[in-house]
Amino acid sequence: MEEEASYTGVTIVFTFGRALSTEPMIAASREWLVTNGIGGYAAGTIAGTLTRSYHGLLIAALEPPLGRVLTLATLDTHVSYLGCHFDLTTHHRLGESACACRWLERWWRDGTTPVWEYALADALLERRIWMAPGANTTFIRYTVQRASAPLTIRLDALATARDHHTVAQVGEIALQVETINNGLRIGPMISGHSLRLLSERAPWKPLGGWLTDLYLAGEDERGQPATDNLRRVGRLTVTLSTGESLLVVATTEQTATLDADAAWSERARYEAELLSRIEWIDDPVVHQLALAADQFIVDRPLDTGLRGRTIIAGYPWFTDWGRDTMISLPGLTIPTRRPEVAASVLRTFARFVDQGMLPNRFPDEGVAPEYNTADATLWFFEAIRAHHAAFGDDDLIAELFPLLEEIIDWHIRGTRDGIGLDRGDGLLRAGTATTQLTWMDVRVRGWVVTPRSGKPVEINALWYNALQGMAAFARHLGKADERYTTMAAATKAGFNRFWYADGHYLYDVIDGPDGVDPTLRPNQIIAVSLPYSPLDRRRQEAVVRACARSLLTGVGLRSLTPDHPDYAPRYTGSLLARDAAYHQGTVWAWLIGPFASAWYRTTRDRNSTRRLLLPLIDHLADGCVGTIGEIFDGDPPHQPRGCFAQAWSVAEVLRVWYETEDRSEQGGNREGREERERTYECEVDGGEM
Repeated sequence: MEEEASYTGVTIVFTFGRALSTEPMIAASREWLVTNGIGGYAAGTIAGTLTRSYHGLLIAALEPPLGRVLTLATLDTHVSYLGCHFDLTTHHRLGESACACRWLERWWRDGTTPVWEYALADALLERRIWMAPGANTTFIRYTVQRASAPLTIRLDALATARDHHTVAQVGEIALQVETINNGLRIGPMISGHSLRLLSERAPWKPLGGWLTDLYLAGEDERGQPATDNLRRVGRLTVTLSTGESLLVVATTEQTATLDADAAWSERARYEAELLSRIEWIDDPVVHQLALAADQFIVDRPLDTGLRGRTIIAGYPWFTDWGRDTMISLPGLTIPTRRPEVAASVLRTFARFVDQGMLPNRFPDEGVAPEYNTADATLWFFEAIRAHHAAFGDDDLIAELFPLLEEIIDWHIRGTRDGIGLDRGDGLLRAGTATTQLTWMDVRVRGWVVTPRSGKPVEINALWYNALQGMAAFARHLGKADERYTTMAAATKAGFNRFWYADGHYLYDVIDGPDGVDPTLRPNQIIAVSLPYSPLDRRRQEAVVRACARSLLTGVGLRSLTPDHPDYAPRYTGSLLARDAAYHQGTVWAWLIGPFASAWYRTTRDRNSTRRLLLPLIDHLADGCVGTIGEIFDGDPPHQPRGCFAQAWSVAEVLRVWYETEDRSEQGGNREGREERERTYECEVDGGEM
């Protein structure tokens, strides 16, 4: 990684030279991602090889932020120059060996925009790909940076109209291609949409036939269907001289600019404005994390016609999940100074609260939200608390307080799936033998992989934190707080039941079907990391030591201690095999956030806390370049797995980096912000000593 001035300001420039970009195993394992803020995206590999069903130049969100359909998959690129032919395509066909483009001189990123530079004899051809903010529109621009003679580019467009989770067979998707002004219209897509393929530089001509037996290595690794077929829909041929560009526009929108400079300026201005908000630090690492954070923030139109906001949990396959959204929100919006986004997300999810519960997820099929989570609603309280501590949004607290009171009431009397208060010990119970209500939520073919019904440790830490937060909200609004302080005291007393004296850490679940569960898992670290901890200092330190000793890796916390008989060292194989390993040893990047916060709380050592984050900052150059993935193998070398870009992974690294930053030199409303933060930190050093 090197630091360099880019169009969007000072950011990390991730550069892969010829030695890396032409090595098939490296170039096909490094991915890129661009997004449009409404759920659509484009993604691929440095090599240009399609290795996932989710790779393509325009995956359009036709029912924002969902309804994601692969439209334009790729542009096969051929160049004629000085009597030579250069084939820049790198398809991996079934039964053939993987390949990389031998002409690729350098790959790098300008902000979030991937840039390829091809050395073709004495010519240098640049290609870059970006999306229009707020539109299902992708721009692909070719620019001749140098050449001693004109060169001719031929592009063959390969398209489809399938859900991004699937693959297609030859003839399965019937696409009609018609010539229009400046290009082609290809359709029909889902919901009557069509793809328009445009260029002002040269005419597109319809093309027939298929690219068959495309081998998707990433899907094969996941045990998914791994052979795809793409329709050839059009061809464009243009001759360019030094300094000239060709812009190709792929869009499902009714309008899209063909002005390359205007399109690029819009993207650059958007990212420059994002970075201009980060007045608290001039750090390229933070700038890169801020750009990565923005990729998960998308619009969710509301039935009132208002603009709602939400968080995509992960690319390429997740939708917006209540739990992931609330855990991610502070890290995505507080360090990046985006209070309006946070408030909009909180208001959006508040509209969907039902029987005292936030929805767990909004399915990609667009059906009704699913209410099957015990923790998303409790993280909602923490997201609101963090937002108010950072930005002093009194109006939002006043607006949401009645809803929060209603949520507490539902939890006291009981709501779905056995979620309710045990008045005997002040703790929350949740779940049944067949439900999975915590973040360890895998259930496959009726098999509950990590049974946690009863009283899970992090659910009750979150419950205590929510009650203390409600008491603080009440005081701030001039209301009585006795109800919440009394309940919080009962919960804190009851939380002592989680202490596992023989192990010197916390039970994972108590009052389950089999009594207590002493399995050493990372869930207990949340009882230390939350602003209001039910543990005294001695037990906080013991929990941190236990997690550090058995669960900590450079890229997050293991979900299960390696000495447990059910420990799974690798997250590979079929869907069933991967589900069995998901929370049974697999490392989760997001958990480095709670662990680092707990470490900082018990050590007050800023430097050692930040060192915990460095391997994940290094990971910005691995996997999907410029962002942080979902999970890693439990055993070294901790290969990245799962979603290549995960919201809470990025958010938690950014949150901890921000919270350990020395902001004493900042001006603005620093004093007011520090006062609000102190208001919520009355128990940061933890109760009894």
